[in-house]
Amino acid sequence: MKNILVGFLTIFILALMVWVASSGKAYHGGEHAKVIEDFGDKDAQQTKASTLVEKDDRNKEMDKLGALRDKAGNAGAFKVSQAYKSKCASCHGVNGSGFQNGKQMMGPKLFGQSAEEIYKSLIDFKAGRKENLIMKGLLIKLDDADLKMFADEIGDFPRRAQETANE
Repeated sequence: MKNILVGFLTIFILALMVWVASSGKAYHGGEHAKVIEDFGDKDAQQTKASTLVEKDDRNKEMDKLGALRDKAGNAGAFKVSQAYKSKCASCHGVNGSGFQNGKQMMGPKLFGQSAEEIYKSLIDFKAGRKENLIMKGLLIKLDDADLKMFADEIGDFPRRAQETANE
């Protein structure tokens, strides 16, 4: 008798669960949620709408300000190779300063180091004499000519910056 009663209750509860789930609005307050929204007075609804418009305007202004900051941060930037941008700029900055848009980057400052210093450091990172997993991962498949190219480009940054400043 107990088993029949438990079986009947289980089937009844499962049927109720299916019915509630199929009616749709059970998890969103059902029909009562609509009634509560209608209770608000019209002034509150207008205030809510104007607040949304203000937030949209504020977001637009923040986007414009962000674009100006990016433009100002890159104004002193000089042309670098696509290889430098893809391998180095995310950690060392677009111009090797270790900063981008006024924020400290993950990598140290490269600007001002000679090509020979940079080349030696790159060789040491690739060989594992200097420990940095990110650098080793970036350099592992590059040959010495590629490392020399990066070193020469980075060593040339001060001259490029001077030319950009004189323009």
